Amino acid sequence: MKVKTLIVMGIALLGMTSCNNQKEEIASEFNYVADRFYDLQVLRYQVPEFEKIDLNTKQFLYCLQEAALWGREIVYDQNYRYNIQVRRSLEAIIENYKGDINDPEYQNLVKYAKRIWFSNGMHHHYANKKFSPDFSKEWYHEQIKSIDKEKLPLAEGEPVEEMLRTFDNVIFNPEYDSENIVLDSKRDIIAESATNLYSTNLTQKEVEDFYAKMKVKDDPRPISYGLNSQLVKQKDKIHERIYKVDGLYGKAIEKIIFWLDKSIQYTNNDDQKEVIRLLIQFYETGDLKKFDEYSIKWTKNSDVNVDFTNGFIEVYSDPMGYRGAYQSVVYIKDFVLTEKLAKITEMAEWFEKNSPIDDKFKRDQVSGMSYKVINAVVESGDCAPTSPLGVNLPNANWIRAEYGSKSVSLGNIETAYDESSKSSGMLQEFFLPEQQEYIKKYGGYSGKLMTALHEVIGHGSGKLAPGVDTPKETLKNYNSPLEESRADLVALYYISDSKLVEEGLTPSVEVGKAAYNNYIVNGMMRQLVRLNLGDQIVQAHMRGRSMIANWCYENGKAENVIEKVVKEGKTYIVINDYNKLRTLIGKLLNEVQRIKSEGDFAAVKNLMETYGAPVNYDLHKEVLERYEKLDLAPYSGFIQPHMTAKMENNKIVDVTIEYPEDFAKQMMFYAKNYSVLPVRN
Repeated sequence: MKVKTLIVMGIALLGMTSCNNQKEEIASEFNYVADRFYDLQVLRYQVPEFEKIDLNTKQFLYCLQEAALWGREIVYDQNYRYNIQVRRSLEAIIENYKGDINDPEYQNLVKYAKRIWFSNGMHHHYANKKFSPDFSKEWYHEQIKSIDKEKLPLAEGEPVEEMLRTFDNVIFNPEYDSENIVLDSKRDIIAESATNLYSTNLTQKEVEDFYAKMKVKDDPRPISYGLNSQLVKQKDKIHERIYKVDGLYGKAIEKIIFWLDKSIQYTNNDDQKEVIRLLIQFYETGDLKKFDEYSIKWTKNSDVNVDFTNGFIEVYSDPMGYRGAYQSVVYIKDFVLTEKLAKITEMAEWFEKNSPIDDKFKRDQVSGMSYKVINAVVESGDCAPTSPLGVNLPNANWIRAEYGSKSVSLGNIETAYDESSKSSGMLQEFFLPEQQEYIKKYGGYSGKLMTALHEVIGHGSGKLAPGVDTPKETLKNYNSPLEESRADLVALYYISDSKLVEEGLTPSVEVGKAAYNNYIVNGMMRQLVRLNLGDQIVQAHMRGRSMIANWCYENGKAENVIEKVVKEGKTYIVINDYNKLRTLIGKLLNEVQRIKSEGDFAAVKNLMETYGAPVNYDLHKEVLERYEKLDLAPYSGFIQPHMTAKMENNKIVDVTIEYPEDFAKQMMFYAKNYSVLPVRN
């Protein structure tokens, strides 16, 4: 599970200060903001003290980078069946354009391409709606026809005119495949979603029936059904197309395997060598039991300074919650911050024992948890350009219960957000003076602590009741928002606990007040800047946050725990009683855990549809008007650092790193050097 950047969106826009003086000195000399277009901002991040890393580690990191980047195109195809072909057509125009680069049509095409690169496809990465181009269809046709046929991304045997006719709908018809992920329970979330995880002729009921027949009843260690496949219906027969070497995405997977295999020689950790070998075997066979073996070994192998994720992992992009999007994050340990927050894992059993949830849903034994603050070196697939702030894996509930989990917070990503957002004006616009003081004083650290508690304790807590199926089967399309809200609730409940002060994790319980103000204001107001006026909330993290904030507001009304106040024509959210708010958070956490443990679909649907999805139109309109005056971009992503290997006699003798400054140039570089999949798969 990932903590997406939105979880600390407010903190990242509030001018947080770094916890490390050395990082502040480095940050002052580094330009973190690279580009901005539409509602998107492109940032840069650094790998601290990369030059001091020993050669063997650099060689390992380089191989892992290559494995990560060779998989990046997979997520494009997973998101939508025409993504790769459309993207390459735009890249072909940019590469071969001979006209005036200041022509508005060309400038609009470049901006459209940037949107697609940023979202890994033609649909917005949060709103899920298809982009509409600002260049004309006639101009686009003219450019395509001016390019040699050999340089165009044509499907096998496809004439240029046929591709253009197809793209008249795909690109220029806003109603055609307008949403890639539909989560509205009143609609068929498979038939009406444009995602390429399922063939276009399938229905939700057919998918549910398919996996109901496949599932082994009362299996205590179920495989992650559907995680590494596309489900299709051909001639009325439904079957899975498996992601593996001789299956779907095989050409990219071959490249991933090559670099994973090459990386083994550079790790001195025997268990990590075995982790990589098991991952290679999974990619070769597509066997989900092998994936579980790999996940267990990866979880247990926590004593490493360099680590990575690579595979089909998070299921947020699947309306049904089965299929994993390709992702990779390569990272190196931040020793200072890891030591500072190590107490959290040491206290894991105390957290579980003192949780407000019903004792029958608490884990019997809390072990195997590990936590690190890390510095990302490269991200790919579903983790780029938009980056998580934290990761807690594996996702399989039975593995977490028996073997624990590994959690990381991406320290240098948080630093990049901090540095890029100073003096944004968000703090002054949406918070009253008393709230501002809490956040100025404790906002930076409360954000890091919230991420740690969310990932380590939140996702790692609780258990299912005996005989209850996995949450993706019982809670269906509400599983992801419920799980993210559950982890948030755990973090919120404990961040204001005096025990954290006693243990030296926080200097004061007022750290919790900073977190509460940020979270409630974000959930009720500030995150609405990411929605078009009139839209409901569909993204999992946003929906979970909205549910918590609005549930606490409504259920605390009798005692005026949270209040909406209007000053000088502006609405503010004020917390009047922090202790009572914490009590409400504990009560909601107890109910959310019960829903997950018992698989109560009716209850989760009621929670999310009552408190999570709806948006107050008038308040939304006000928020958008206030936000527009700040002239900010609500979404941020990253240009990736890039390592280059110096070769002698077919051996890596040195590895250097650079920090590109041009988003479009990096995307064109990736297109030229890491494209191997067919235009349609």
